[in-house]
Amino acid sequence: MCPSRTAKWTIAVLLVTMLPVMAAGRAAAAEDVDRGLALARQWCVSCHQVEPGSAASDAAPPFATIANDPAVTEGGLRAWLSDPHPPMPNFNLSRGEIDDIVAYLNSLLWD
Repeated sequence: MCPSRTAKWTIAVLLVTMLPVMAAGRAAAAEDVDRGLALARQWCVSCHQVEPGSAASDAAPPFATIANDPAVTEGGLRAWLSDPHPPMPNFNLSRGEIDDIVAYLNSLLWD
């Protein structure tokens, strides 16, 4: 059965209405990555190589290594950042800050 003309218009209007919402979601995701990088630059660079090609200490693994470790999960990262263990300092990160740092780590995944 073919959809009626009204149904087609309704679907078209819904799609056009949803495009800005979907685009805003993608923009917010990009901002999360940027905020995560900024937080990592602020809090993590003294021990981790936060950005590929940047200076690093041998005290902790590079973020790219952490991001691409098959044993590391998003849930595990969130738990670790919520309740870090020595030698990592406890920065008391908010849930949003943790989400942003995890978003940045996910941006470092190798294809």
